[in-house]
Amino acid sequence: CTDEHDAVQKKTFTKWINAQFSKTGKTPIKDMFTDLRDGRKLLDLLEGLTGSVLSKERGSTRVHSLNNVNKVLQVLHQNNVDLVNIGGTDIVDGNHKLTLGLIWSIILHWQVKDVMKDVMSNLQQTNSEKLLLSWVRQCTRSYPQINVLNFTTSWVDGLALNGILHHFRPDAFSWDKVVTMNPVQRLDHAFTFAKDQLGIEKLLDPEDVAVQVPDKKSILMYITSLFAVLPKDVSMEAIKEVETLPRKYKVERLGLMNVAHWEIKKTKKPSFLFLLYTLACILTKYNSPRPETPSTMTESEGEMKGGLLEGDLDTYQTTLEEVLTWLLMAEDDLQGQDDVSDDVEEVKEQFHTHETFMMKLTARQSSVGYVLQAGNQLIAQGNLTDEEEDEIREQMTLLNARWEALRVESMDRQARLHEVLMDLQQQQLQQLSDWLTQTEERIRRIETQPAAKDMEAYKEQIEQHKELQNDLEAEQVKVNSLTHMVVVVDENSGESATAALEEQLQSLGERWGAVCRWTEERWHKLQEVFMVWQQLLSDQSLFSIWLVEKEEALNEVKTSNFKDSSEINMNVRQLAILKEDMEKKRRALDKLSDAGQDVIQLLRSPEAGAKIEADTEELTQRWDSLVQKLEDCSFQVCDSISGAVTDAGMTQVEEQVVVDTVAVDSVTSIDDQDLAPPAPPKKRLMETDAEVIRM
Repeated sequence: CTDEHDAVQKKTFTKWINAQFSKTGKTPIKDMFTDLRDGRKLLDLLEGLTGSVLSKERGSTRVHSLNNVNKVLQVLHQNNVDLVNIGGTDIVDGNHKLTLGLIWSIILHWQVKDVMKDVMSNLQQTNSEKLLLSWVRQCTRSYPQINVLNFTTSWVDGLALNGILHHFRPDAFSWDKVVTMNPVQRLDHAFTFAKDQLGIEKLLDPEDVAVQVPDKKSILMYITSLFAVLPKDVSMEAIKEVETLPRKYKVERLGLMNVAHWEIKKTKKPSFLFLLYTLACILTKYNSPRPETPSTMTESEGEMKGGLLEGDLDTYQTTLEEVLTWLLMAEDDLQGQDDVSDDVEEVKEQFHTHETFMMKLTARQSSVGYVLQAGNQLIAQGNLTDEEEDEIREQMTLLNARWEALRVESMDRQARLHEVLMDLQQQQLQQLSDWLTQTEERIRRIETQPAAKDMEAYKEQIEQHKELQNDLEAEQVKVNSLTHMVVVVDENSGESATAALEEQLQSLGERWGAVCRWTEERWHKLQEVFMVWQQLLSDQSLFSIWLVEKEEALNEVKTSNFKDSSEINMNVRQLAILKEDMEKKRRALDKLSDAGQDVIQLLRSPEAGAKIEADTEELTQRWDSLVQKLEDCSFQVCDSISGAVTDAGMTQVEEQVVVDTVAVDSVTSIDDQDLAPPAPPKKRLMETDAEVIRM
């Protein structure tokens, strides 16, 4: 994992350096570890960052390179850039780790701290990483799928990067489309959008981020690039929220994570294979034959040991000082680790940090054994004075004591971290199991509750379901933490140590998935019924209003005692309009009836179904009553016209036209629809008007 992170850092840092060179017209580099060794490219980089002209030595000797690199270190010191254990020879020799460390120190100062210093000053903050995390969480607060807890695993799915961009450019792309992409596609979309729209170089490749644990430094570098060009408003509320993580933070939407698939990270304790041999060096009689090299020592390690043992007292003393210096740094590192937290996410971070520390101890333990064996060999050769022998014995005793104390303290901390972590994780599992039991019982009660008798009761059921959804989303954050459990196994236990835990996780995952599916499916069903029921009620209300209007219009029609042909024509026109409107509206009542039956089938509620049928029946009766009244009015008008033909001056032909106009054969009641014969072609109103006007 370390080698993978180094490779990503090399690629990412190279892109960052070349991005700086593109601003000043400098030639880009190809290989960090070789192109920076003479110091000239480093001075070019610092010229662009500081705005100062820095002289360079153009010679190609090692001395010229050292002078250039030392000038770089001097400039960094003048700009208060923190460097730890990085010397000029390390860079000139092409030391990969220290070269990466040097470039990261430069990036941290000019890319991270310099970009954020004004905001940090205004908010009186000193932790740039915490401030940046606060900004990210504030930007993504409205996206329920995003939950950023760190600058590693929270970015692998690509949602967080796209969420930041969408927050500031909501009209630039479709968020729903981004959600449907896979992680690599999302990351590529974000990097491409940031390059095209914001001018941010593609410092990272999607494949470098879509891994189990991405490189933190590379992620930080890219996010600060976004921070530099986007609005930087950070509230104190967001900062306080980060300080309380993970007890309070945004949650993921239901259904977005397949929680039936759990991931368990297994790690082994360093074995310290040289410990027994180290102790043997101290306990062996100093005049005894030289002990054999342990079988666990590799060929290369044996060569290193041989080179040390063939040296003189000065070489031994120099090597001893180097090992003691390293031990002192290791002791400081161990003492500098925070107390074991009671927060599971923090303990995970502490565990991984200490795991890295332990691996470093494992890598360096052989050097302790080499020094002890070399001291033993010097004494065995018999070329030392008694004072020198006593001094070497005292040094060896001190070295072994410090190494043993460091080893024991490190192992104790690892055991404590593992114990606390497993306890906290088991508490999480038990809490989730208890919550699932309560929720499953809650679901059973919901399934057995009576169907809603009316719309208000149905809305209450919807609100009740929303409460369940909110509780589910709140629990989601705890499930997120459980998807990356850490389990320490030793070489003796093998896979058996995780079998029971995997079975427990599988069971919880299946139960959680079942709850999520039921909640999602019921929500869709509730929404479906609500929409059609609400539409039915709206349509019934509109139809009722329409009936009132037509009833009032029909009441205003005069059916007898006409004064003249104009009055006859006006009332005939009103009847014709009513007749035409009702012909158009007849199908609407049919659709209302069908829609009512559909809602009744969906609701499966006798009380609600009876209410819907009663409302439909009321509208049907009002329709039939209106049809009957229209028919009665039409006959009355016809009778009145027949009696007033002579007075109005109408001919028999004109009288027939008016009678045909008010005929109601095509307007039928709902009860008569199945038996009514086809209606004769309707004479249009304008034909009637023309006949009346000629009178």
